[in-house]
Amino acid sequence: MNQNKLFRLTRLRLASWYALVMALILGLCGFGVYQAISHVHWVTLDRELESVAGTLHDSIELKLQQPGRLEPILKQLLPNICIVGDRCIQEQLTFKRHTESAITQGYYYVRFFDNSGRLFAIAGSYPKELPPLFNNKLWQTLKDGKGNLYHQISFVLHTQDNRDWGYIQVGRSLEDFSSYLNAVKLILVLGLPVAMGLIGVASWWLAGLAMQPIYQSYKQIQQFTADVAHELRTPLAATQATVESALMMPQLDEPEAREILQTVERQNLRLTTLVADLLLLSRLDRQPMPMRRESCCLNEIVSDLIEEFAAMASSAQVKLTSAIRVHQPLSITGNCEQLYRLVSNLIVNAIQYTPQGGKVTVILDCNDHHAVISVQDTGIGIPQQELKRIFDRFYRVNSDRSRITGGSGLGLAIAQAIVKAHYGSLNVESELNKGSTFTIRLPFDVTVLNGVRSIYRGKGRRRKK
Repeated sequence: MNQNKLFRLTRLRLASWYALVMALILGLCGFGVYQAISHVHWVTLDRELESVAGTLHDSIELKLQQPGRLEPILKQLLPNICIVGDRCIQEQLTFKRHTESAITQGYYYVRFFDNSGRLFAIAGSYPKELPPLFNNKLWQTLKDGKGNLYHQISFVLHTQDNRDWGYIQVGRSLEDFSSYLNAVKLILVLGLPVAMGLIGVASWWLAGLAMQPIYQSYKQIQQFTADVAHELRTPLAATQATVESALMMPQLDEPEAREILQTVERQNLRLTTLVADLLLLSRLDRQPMPMRRESCCLNEIVSDLIEEFAAMASSAQVKLTSAIRVHQPLSITGNCEQLYRLVSNLIVNAIQYTPQGGKVTVILDCNDHHAVISVQDTGIGIPQQELKRIFDRFYRVNSDRSRITGGSGLGLAIAQAIVKAHYGSLNVESELNKGSTFTIRLPFDVTVLNGVRSIYRGKGRRRKK
């Protein structure tokens, strides 16, 4: 229960950190998008304002004759022009040019200043609250008494004979611009919590996926610890029971003492074997390559193992044979003791799980890149759903049968670890009640590879003859 709580808390922390990081990223992205939109609109606004003001400036400057004097013809360009301190001219012309239409649409205004900087004429949608102070900066952003923003551009006006006439300022209200940016800001502000909610759900799901391998590893460690404890407890309990029964006897004669010592020896040997297997697995896990590299003749290993397990196979009434399909000694570079242990584990398994009258065959072959050792049996087979787990440590397809044969469930795990340490592969094909075939593929050393290829070329020439 405590472990499950720990994993839930860890998952929650992972999800929280992921959501926090994504919130920061989204916040920065949102701010960047807002700044980009604002910049694009400012550039567009400046270009539009500069175009309108430039067209109006060029049109007006061609008609100016006296400094500080508005010519009557300007009323045609700006029908709603108003002299400061005088009544405004309300004449409206039916024909309006593009610039004039832009001025009268409601966003633009025009201000005229004389050379002394005095405001003396206005046109367009002039805001009453805008201060009449003159500033000859090219670009300005102003605020009226109500807090409304305006953006304007200033140009110098000259008469037809190139005398300084005064200044013209063309500006526009930023109300529509501000409304658009406020809408974008509102969308980003409201969209961020929604996105965070979705990110929170996704974070919890992704954290669960990330925790799955860790959780599975933890469960495997738990199972491994329980299996080790069980395997160690069994011989220890048997030894303890034997010793206790011996101590309860008033006296022991020599045959009884010898029998007790033999029982203790068997259990001690079982413990020693188990510890040695665990140490071997641990060493192979830490060290991917074999500790001692030497040239190992696979022909000799197979022949020695057939001879060694002949008695075991005979007592189990199983026929043990070999089929060596290479005509010259086949060697690889590796650890000979580990390779011997690898093949012997597979042979022992095959004999133990083959019924009386069955057959076990060890085949040695090769191809251009690998030496191939196959151990075939006509035994009980392995269910398809169990094939993926048979190389797990302490895993048994049939625990009762393994108990009878004395197996600890480490044989195939050790075989798999040895194969990986030699950069090879171990595969199994099995059919229930018909038998299994374990196939080992071990890569050749480069120096041996050329010799093996020459063997195959010789085979090819003999076949052609």
